[in-house]
Amino acid sequence: MTAGANPTVLDAAQTAALLPYKALTDEIEAVLLSSSINVPPRNIYSTSGGNRFFVMPAFDEDVAITKLISHAPQNPTCGLPAIVGQVAVFDAKTGLCRLILDGPTVTARRTAAVSGLFLRQLHRPSFDHCLIVGAGVQGESHLDMLQALLTVRVVSIASRSINSAARLADHAGSIGLTATVLSKLPDTFEAFDLIITCTPAQEAVMVRRPRPDAVICAIGSYTPKMLEWHPDLIRWIAASGQVVVDSRDADHEAGDLIQATLNPADYPCLGDLVKKKTAIDLDPVQGPILFKSCGWGGWDLAAARCALQQLV
Repeated sequence: MTAGANPTVLDAAQTAALLPYKALTDEIEAVLLSSSINVPPRNIYSTSGGNRFFVMPAFDEDVAITKLISHAPQNPTCGLPAIVGQVAVFDAKTGLCRLILDGPTVTARRTAAVSGLFLRQLHRPSFDHCLIVGAGVQGESHLDMLQALLTVRVVSIASRSINSAARLADHAGSIGLTATVLSKLPDTFEAFDLIITCTPAQEAVMVRRPRPDAVICAIGSYTPKMLEWHPDLIRWIAASGQVVVDSRDADHEAGDLIQATLNPADYPCLGDLVKKKTAIDLDPVQGPILFKSCGWGGWDLAAARCALQQLV
């Protein structure tokens, strides 16, 4: 890129093409191992009509980003997306803006890749039966991540909207996964060795115990007042199994844990696993393993670094 050139502006499809899951997962791991990552606190502003505007910076020695996202919850009633925005990617040395990435696409793919990096720590390349609860953007991105990074024999999809679940099952078929649609959550979770919950729930939708050797990725509750899993279940998992949070920034946002009156800071984060400061006990008799993901600006920086590398 020449000095003074305008940044390359990428749409959703172009952004996704620069964030293949294997490369993105590797870059997230590299960010966690780096000593030069800076993620200042994000700023959130209330705007008109109950909307919110998020400003989220992050930088290292070479790359600086700002993620700008607006959340307008009433937009879907007008046929517009609720979340829109961009990630501006700068050369930290020259100050030049190099890329403008599609913000929702970055969020979707880096969140799924973080789950993928956690699953990599389990040294388990395959699962028998995955339950995905929530058929929105995160449900789709996690399906794509599973197809790219793991082997999953069959996927079951549950959603408040049967049409959304059917569309996601069709997408699963298009990428080579076998998927079935559930009209409701089953009475038992004994069939599922992997459960991914990615709903915008404000109250518990998961009220049944997972099986003792289940792995759970809980994506949806990313504020202190949100929760997907019933507090009694979270306390049972914490007492009988193992809990990992995505970053220390999740300590004040991990709604599932906070609503269960547990302190997220008492549990290791993904960086602790990657840096070998702690380890998951892989003995299945140790109980369910819960990964609580809330989001962190470092993941967006990793996505920007990955995108730049793909352009080289």
